[in-house]
Amino acid sequence: MPAKPLKLGTRRSPLAMAQAHEARDRLCRAHGWTEDAIEIVPVLASGDKVQDRPLADIGGKALWTKELDGWLHDGSIDFAVHSMKDVETIRPEWLTIAALLPRADVRDVLVGARSIAAIPPGARIGTSAPRRAAQMLNIRPDLTIVGFRGNVATRLAKLQAGEADVTLLAAAGLERLGQTGVGTALDAPEWLPAPAQGAIGIECRTDDAMTRRALSAIDHAPTRAQVAAERALLLALGGNCHSPIAVWTQGSDEVTMTVRLYSPDGLVRTGGEATFPADSNGPAELAARLLSDAPEAVAVHFSGPPA
Repeated sequence: MPAKPLKLGTRRSPLAMAQAHEARDRLCRAHGWTEDAIEIVPVLASGDKVQDRPLADIGGKALWTKELDGWLHDGSIDFAVHSMKDVETIRPEWLTIAALLPRADVRDVLVGARSIAAIPPGARIGTSAPRRAAQMLNIRPDLTIVGFRGNVATRLAKLQAGEADVTLLAAAGLERLGQTGVGTALDAPEWLPAPAQGAIGIECRTDDAMTRRALSAIDHAPTRAQVAAERALLLALGGNCHSPIAVWTQGSDEVTMTVRLYSPDGLVRTGGEATFPADSNGPAELAARLLSDAPEAVAVHFSGPPA
């Protein structure tokens, strides 16, 4: 047992709290600790406070992490749990992603229709995610996108209230909330997930050797290989919260990555696939090939690798 309880920071949404409990339980099992060895410390993140505008319009992914980053920096917490798809690609050097938990179902779930083909003509799709909007419009250009933000319960309530006809949710989130059986999971290759979707990451201070060592016991190598490759792809593409990127990665020591890039209106799509060793330059090479081949309507939304 640690000399004093370790403090685990998390957003206070129901899904974030479920992820924090999973992280605590795995860490306690790995070390033979009782639950009181870890204190869960919730914070109301900026991204949870503003739900009437798209995330990309109000500050991007940093709205999910900045409060927890601040608490880590001043020592108020020892580590923080995140949905990795919400974590900025470039993180401060004083922070380390010390553990990635086994990745859950990466798929999106369609709620309100049994399939994409079965969505009624002209229906309204509730989403604020550029990837989901672009993928849907690419397949069904007759549909209309309406802004839809909030946690799982909020979005399901908005759907029930008739603010949209159909919406999309992450299968992993539904599973962690015990809401399996909601909607229809969309399979690859027809529909690809967001980078790092389904992965829970735990960050701590880089100079905190004790916490890093403790967290290493629950780091899942295949998940790390996939998430690292997808984050390297994002970095090399120079994508941001407005850039519709869909990617599906399989494997561990060697990974196969399938990528699609879209124009925001979904009218133009490009993509590619590559297999390469984990921790190689494969993601950057695939990104360079995708950008060199991309039509202008897609390429304009990507800045390429940092200088």
